[in-house]
Amino acid sequence: MRVINGLDELEALVGRELGTSEWLSVTQEMVDRFAEVTLDPQWIHIDVERAARESPYGTTIAHGFLTLSLVPHFRRQIAEVRGISRVINYGVNKVRFPNAVRVGARVRGVQALLTVTRSDPESARLVSQVVVEIEGEAKPGCVAETVSLVYE
Repeated sequence: MRVINGLDELEALVGRELGTSEWLSVTQEMVDRFAEVTLDPQWIHIDVERAARESPYGTTIAHGFLTLSLVPHFRRQIAEVRGISRVINYGVNKVRFPNAVRVGARVRGVQALLTVTRSDPESARLVSQVVVEIEGEAKPGCVAETVSLVYE
């Protein structure tokens, strides 16, 4: 994990990759729980037998939004910013799901810092790109441009 000390050090990292998280296995239990919580029980995610027969992937796949929801988990493993009082999720500028994440696959996040815009001397808006890689796959499962507000 990269340790970053304050906004000045963050600004110096613009345009650079911050790091890579650990691999995480996507399980059917995770997918089922996500389907239940989001009220999205589409068969391609939760019906293992039907997905084996009818899905082009030969198995169930994670929801795209499940893959996106892993971004905060990955970011916590990649970098810690010290000397700040809080970080607020401000949203996402752009999200794409270039590849399906099959149940049983391992994924990880790679974060790059795109911009740091100071609102005032004690706060900034950060824009990062997080790529959710799938082990053994050329195309990622998700590419997201996230926005965070950071306060010293």
